Amino acid sequence: MQNFIGFYTLAHKETKRVLRIWRQTLVPPIITTTLYFLIFGKLIGHRIGDMNGVSYMQFIAPGLIMMSAITAAYTNTASSFFLGKFVRNIEELLVSPLSTHTIIWGYVAGSIVRGGLVGILVMSVALFFVSYDIHSWFVIIATMLMTCIAFALGGLINAIFAKTFDDIGIIPTFVLTPLTYLGGVFYSISLLPDFWQGVSHFNPIVYMISGFRYGFLGINDVSLFCTFGVLIALIVGLYAWLYSLIERGVGLRS
Repeated sequence: MQNFIGFYTLAHKETKRVLRIWRQTLVPPIITTTLYFLIFGKLIGHRIGDMNGVSYMQFIAPGLIMMSAITAAYTNTASSFFLGKFVRNIEELLVSPLSTHTIIWGYVAGSIVRGGLVGILVMSVALFFVSYDIHSWFVIIATMLMTCIAFALGGLINAIFAKTFDDIGIIPTFVLTPLTYLGGVFYSISLLPDFWQGVSHFNPIVYMISGFRYGFLGINDVSLFCTFGVLIALIVGLYAWLYSLIERGVGLRS
């Protein structure tokens, strides 16, 4: 009961933070995605034609939704946890009777809410440009949920190692953005030469976008088995690493 109350309190705090600063957390992805649809979908899409049997705008929409959710989930935990370190109230959590698992999942829950809300809002924007006959709601929800968890854990790890606010932006700028653009948002990796197809399979975002696109359109670049396998392995690996860092107090204790 003690840990449940602690989890609820942390999750509630993180959720209220997302909603309180909605102009920063929810509005920018809508504006950015609208621009993507206008530029890549309307202006360029009709010149590209169909992609894997669907219109180009339909093809890129799932990737744009996933791209926004990834950024939101990662940024939420990274910024919130580092802010706690900066103002030194994270020490209160460390000395509290809450377990490390409770602390981790409390922050992750806030990222799931933010990533989910951003995904829903961006999906609503997409409906102004394209229509869908959803192939599998289960795959959509499962892929979105696991992706948000994975990147929320990654954001916490980033926050642990960060020493300044500038360090929070390094990973999204130099790692997440390139991996996302090379993850099949705007193209199918089946169009790449064999060598680059092989290289693309080392990018975990390829599996996330492929699974999410399958939920919408029923088409994918990699099998669902591989998608869920990679996501589960990524979550387990990141969680084990994060748990070890917090237990040892890396970056948290003077």
